[in-house]
Amino acid sequence: MPTIRPRRSVLYMPGSNARALEKAREIPADALILDLEDAVAPEAKASARDQVCAAVKAGGYGRRELVIRTNGVDTAWFKDDLAAAVEADPDAILIPKVSAPETLQQIGAQLDGLWAKPELRIWAMIETPLAILDAEKVARAARDPRTRLACFVLGTNDLAKETRARFLPGRAPMLPWLTSAILAARAHGIDVLDGVYNDLKNEDGFKAECEQGRDLGFDGKTLIHPNQVALANTVFAPDEAELAQARSIIAAFAEPENQGKGAIQLGGRMVERLHAEMAKRVVALGEAIGA
Repeated sequence: MPTIRPRRSVLYMPGSNARALEKAREIPADALILDLEDAVAPEAKASARDQVCAAVKAGGYGRRELVIRTNGVDTAWFKDDLAAAVEADPDAILIPKVSAPETLQQIGAQLDGLWAKPELRIWAMIETPLAILDAEKVARAARDPRTRLACFVLGTNDLAKETRARFLPGRAPMLPWLTSAILAARAHGIDVLDGVYNDLKNEDGFKAECEQGRDLGFDGKTLIHPNQVALANTVFAPDEAELAQARSIIAAFAEPENQGKGAIQLGGRMVERLHAEMAKRVVALGEAIGA
């Protein structure tokens, strides 16, 4: 099984806020998105870029995955953002408003021209109607290693803006879009992260949306405040009961009498070998979180 990197909690941090970048070194998020786009005013773009790249170079973020979000490819800032991000050497670069595979192919070529390290990954924001309609085509770009595509990030606020859909408990208007993105990501072997939850005072609503995202199949949730991290970490991690059940399934199929069987009875229910593969991922995720 491939190595799993937990992405339960992925926190946006404004690139123009030096104090926030420093504080992020102590926040127990699995990943940090150091933002040069939405969180930064136009007049602060250049200074935020310098500040974010200096922070990444300085390190001190422990095992947290570091991601720099650039401005859009059609903006005056993108070329300098990309070059500076490559030099800073984060784990990944997040590209806003990716709506077509050609965008990823072009960025891949630019990264080669900048002599980016082979392990640098690209994450893609899925936040336009066209991106949802062509989600499978965009995800398929991951089959081309030159694109470096590793993760979809849902931009639900932008999707609401573009479609005029309302934010409702349960997200009924958005469910087809969310599931389309998940299916596309899974079809081509990349991770996929849920969009943000805006109501910071509604912890019950936030928990419900995390649980919904987990149950739909998201790897984790993007966040807008450090206070959301702990709950996201809990919801998107397997609990002790789930881990115990997974280990029992793995152990049952490892018994000599079950080695060649495709299905067995365990605890009064039928369990197939595919459940053992699912169980191995649950255990691997638990181990990665605990490492």
